Amino acid sequence: MMRNFMLGTAAMLALMAGTQALATSVQRSPFGTAGGGEAVEVITLANSHGVKARVLSYGAILQGVDTPDRAGRSADITLGYASMAGYLKAPNYFGATVGRYANRIRGGHFEIDGTRYTLATNNGANALHGGLKGFDKRMWRVLSVQQGPTASVTLGYTSQDGEEGYPGTLTVTATYALDEAGALTLTYEARTDKPTIVNITNHSFWNLGGEASQRSILDHRLMIPAETTTPVDQSLIPTGAFRPVAGTPLDFRTPHVIGDRIRDGRDDQIVFGQGYDENYVITRQVTPTPHLVARVEDPQTGRVMEVSSNQPGVQLYTGNFLDATAVGKSGHAYRQSDALALEPQVFPDTPNQPGFGSARLNPGQVYRNIIVYRFSTLR
Repeated sequence: MMRNFMLGTAAMLALMAGTQALATSVQRSPFGTAGGGEAVEVITLANSHGVKARVLSYGAILQGVDTPDRAGRSADITLGYASMAGYLKAPNYFGATVGRYANRIRGGHFEIDGTRYTLATNNGANALHGGLKGFDKRMWRVLSVQQGPTASVTLGYTSQDGEEGYPGTLTVTATYALDEAGALTLTYEARTDKPTIVNITNHSFWNLGGEASQRSILDHRLMIPAETTTPVDQSLIPTGAFRPVAGTPLDFRTPHVIGDRIRDGRDDQIVFGQGYDENYVITRQVTPTPHLVARVEDPQTGRVMEVSSNQPGVQLYTGNFLDATAVGKSGHAYRQSDALALEPQVFPDTPNQPGFGSARLNPGQVYRNIIVYRFSTLR
């Protein structure tokens, strides 16, 4: 009987050891100081398959993501900086949480219930990504960290009434969660005390060949399941139309090499954006659960990233304005087409476009953007 007990105990311990070996982990470390002298942390989430995500308490920034290639070799696949100095000098929205309103608002104006609000403008005459000091340039509080089957960190920020011109005090959380299946889920939630507009997303720049590879993303294969886009004028503000992608260089309904059509000057959208900088219409409204918005493959390394979200649109941006003035984590100067951004969100300038739906948030409601990045490899 004692022998059976010992065998049972040994089996249980072995099972527990195996479970622990497969468990995710969380590590907190210092990452320098912000402009006001505040201490910045980096929180590292890791699973047992070599996937790691590093999140900063400054800007709720996704500072790095390590994933293995088809041969098991790990590399960081996001652009960013090795220290706070880079984020303070030339942030470029690398890995940033952008808000209160991601993308552009025409003229920096919008109305709610007949009241006109004037925003800080930082993109010519337009407001972009929350203004002069958006969510990406604010200190966030680390509210909780967890490990186990899923590792996670939740950060919080309170945007005061009138900040950057937006009405209402907005309480925001950003939760990054990494599981054993290689899915990194980012959930943004927000609540307000008066009617306002909200559109929060993540602006990570991805290169599946590796941030240090010095390769562009022009040989990556991209699929976006969208029938239409919301075309823009020369100031990159939507015209209000919905344009079919069929027969244009913006058609990624079937996988296509990004570089094949990125210089097609016969399409004004390519000319205006100096490459791809377009909002793709996946659905016409927020959905209860995430749906696929994009799939990217790097044939050379075999890395694959699928992006899902509950948001109706996804902005594709191919790093068109990277001009080698930003030197990244590996000491390389980032240049045009060194990475691409895929930003799930409501459509640009929605508050001024009646045909785009609504970006309004009222007291008692919860804004929620769920973004899932699934990492895998080609066989």
